[in-house]
Amino acid sequence: MADLKDFAEQLVNLTVKEVNELADILKEEYGIEPAAAAVAVAGGGAAGGGEEAEEQTEFDVILTAPGGSKLAVVKLVKELTGLGLKDAKALVDGAPAPVKEGVAKDEAEALKSQLEEAGAEVELK
Repeated sequence: MADLKDFAEQLVNLTVKEVNELADILKEEYGIEPAAAAVAVAGGGAAGGGEEAEEQTEFDVILTAPGGSKLAVVKLVKELTGLGLKDAKALVDGAPAPVKEGVAKDEAEALKSQLEEAGAEVELK
């Protein structure tokens, strides 16, 4: 029983990259579809409780509104994400939309400040 508890603890503490690798292994070696595996692992993580919210290490940078200088925001989004001009414009036009997902806190805050300087409204999740 203690082994299962340890295993559950390991599953709950997986990073996004590790979940993706696990999904690939489950699909290739066992024929289990990754979407079902990701949902199962994500569901286990959500039940973890309040401690995980305090220890968040990965953040999503969400563009909530382009603001007054939309062209400057589009150019900056293009630069920050490596997207083409058309895709960057589509992302800005589709706000609220994630600019980058699963980034470290320092990087997320730097992205947020750059986007806000360009006139965009941004939030971290």
